[in-house]
Amino acid sequence: MTSIETQLTELPAWKALGAHYKKINDLHLRKLFADDPKRGERMTVDAIGIYLDYSKHRITDETVGLLMQLAKEAGLQARIDAMFRGEKINVTENRAVLHVALRTPKGQSIIVDGQDVMSQVQSVLDKMTDFSTRVRSGEWKGYTGKPIRNVVNIGIGGSDLGPVMAYEALRHYCKRDMTFRFISNIDGTDFAEATYDLDSAETLFIISSKTFTTLETMTNAHAAREWALKSLKHPDAIARHFVAVSTNAEAVAKFGIDTANMFEFWDWVGGRYSMDSAIGISTMIAIGPDNFRAMLNGFHQMDEHFRTAPFERNLPVLMGLLGIWYNNFFDAQTIAVLPYEQYLKRFPAYLQQLTMESNGKHVTLAGGKVNYQTGPIYWGEPGTNGQHSFYQLIHQGTKLIPCDFIAFIKPLNPLGRHHDLLLANVLAQAEALAFGKTSEEVRNEGTPEWLTPHRTFVGNRPSSTILMDELTPETLGKLIALYEHCVFTQGAIWGIDSFDQWGVELGKALAMRIIAELEQEIDHHLKHDSSTNTLIKRYLRER
Repeated sequence: MTSIETQLTELPAWKALGAHYKKINDLHLRKLFADDPKRGERMTVDAIGIYLDYSKHRITDETVGLLMQLAKEAGLQARIDAMFRGEKINVTENRAVLHVALRTPKGQSIIVDGQDVMSQVQSVLDKMTDFSTRVRSGEWKGYTGKPIRNVVNIGIGGSDLGPVMAYEALRHYCKRDMTFRFISNIDGTDFAEATYDLDSAETLFIISSKTFTTLETMTNAHAAREWALKSLKHPDAIARHFVAVSTNAEAVAKFGIDTANMFEFWDWVGGRYSMDSAIGISTMIAIGPDNFRAMLNGFHQMDEHFRTAPFERNLPVLMGLLGIWYNNFFDAQTIAVLPYEQYLKRFPAYLQQLTMESNGKHVTLAGGKVNYQTGPIYWGEPGTNGQHSFYQLIHQGTKLIPCDFIAFIKPLNPLGRHHDLLLANVLAQAEALAFGKTSEEVRNEGTPEWLTPHRTFVGNRPSSTILMDELTPETLGKLIALYEHCVFTQGAIWGIDSFDQWGVELGKALAMRIIAELEQEIDHHLKHDSSTNTLIKRYLRER
């Protein structure tokens, strides 16, 4: 394994892809489609309710074959098998990577350190189901006897981005007589605005922190405790208005939360892969246990597809390899994710953590420095809003930006012509990016010569179109898992650890040092660089 990890660029398939790129770099999608009238039908995969059209990519059959060969030479299948077996593939933290266990159906077995973890997973799911049902029905009462009408999730990173994305994505299925809010930022404005119009007697806080020590989360948790006690008065009220998602029972109890209302998760669940664990308790309260389990089923269907489908018909593998093709051979720096579904407005933000925290790495599993690009930047906004914002750069700018278009055949909120117009736009944008408009076509429209260059579209801009039937909890699970395994595919081929995140630690450590200096008003004997020292002194002087 080590030789592959440290010498990716020496693999025969990698070298062949480099030579192949030089041959087809200037080949235009217009010619590819003209030479192969069936291309748009042939370069597709239709599996588990997802239709992927990858025909509008700057690839030939030879490209696909070489990418498949790269996956084989880099040992992708072995890495997939190791993950599903529960091996400790997160080598820097010596941990298994088993978010797939969170959505594995009852009755199956997954062993970690000689123990079947599935009984624990199902036990927590049952506990979540019971609690969610009591809150939704009004059986769970606050300290004054009122039912819970407001749920506030306090977390950060994976403990926030997953739940808030899922809530927005599945709002159509949510209990509409309840209010859901999410607090993550240590900026006091986030807390103030989230709680501004809430009644503490009807509000439940979910504190999501594995260690119950995360600075931002616990700062906001203590603010929430003080906010609640202002009106509820008695410390006993905390046990009726706070629950925890954590593994630190001692700290949870000290805070005042009944440990019977502590929902567990495990070190083999990474934060950005945890939305279908107990971290998703706010999601389950919002959409109900049946819908939550339907979402888990969607995740599991994609897990099984990824585990068993041949690479050439494997949705995450194909998408991951196409990403490598542009990232490593075309030097594309970013990927735009463009959901034509308003409910998915937070999906690109969710993917930013999933992709960039996972694959933003500069060393291999063996500790050697990579000599190739790893994780690209993911970004995006819902269509059609983005069309009136940044699509100009994608169409006519100087940067190559591969795009993922996501669309649904059936609308959740039928309204006049709206959905036909929405789908017309997504299909038109993919077509325009691929084929553009030649200067000859522009002239034939009667455009003056001086204006012709400005109205010419070069085209040859690659995109995938992901088409699904309807946005449901099940299809959301499939879509998230699709990108999870796409990230895994790329990390496995790049030979990096996609499941640690040491890059966030240095800033945290330095912040703790500076917090002490700010709170003690120390403006002498500072031992930072001259810029940081000057900024600290100015803040202390001016505040």
